[in-house]
Amino acid sequence: MNRLVLAAQVVERGKMRYTPAGLPALDMLLKAESEVSQNGQPRKVSLEIRSVVIGDITRQAERLALGVQAMFAGFLAPSRNGKGLVFHITQLDVDEPVSVSG
Repeated sequence: MNRLVLAAQVVERGKMRYTPAGLPALDMLLKAESEVSQNGQPRKVSLEIRSVVIGDITRQAERLALGVQAMFAGFLAPSRNGKGLVFHITQLDVDEPVSVSG
């Protein structure tokens, strides 16, 4: 199974574009910070991940303010140039937007 659920903030957002099939697409850079347990030990993790939203959900993603925390769900796929991975977002949930100062 290839499914990723991530609490993250939008730190960069590209301009709306369209796929060759005519679907709206939006490239974003997400930043996630959390504390996880690894082998019984706490570990702080901070990462940035390239992501893309395609289809109807792009309108919702386009309205997200930079720095707002949201839950993103989707899958990982190779980037078009074959270098690295891209998080393809298929679900987006903003329950209580929290602005992050920086």
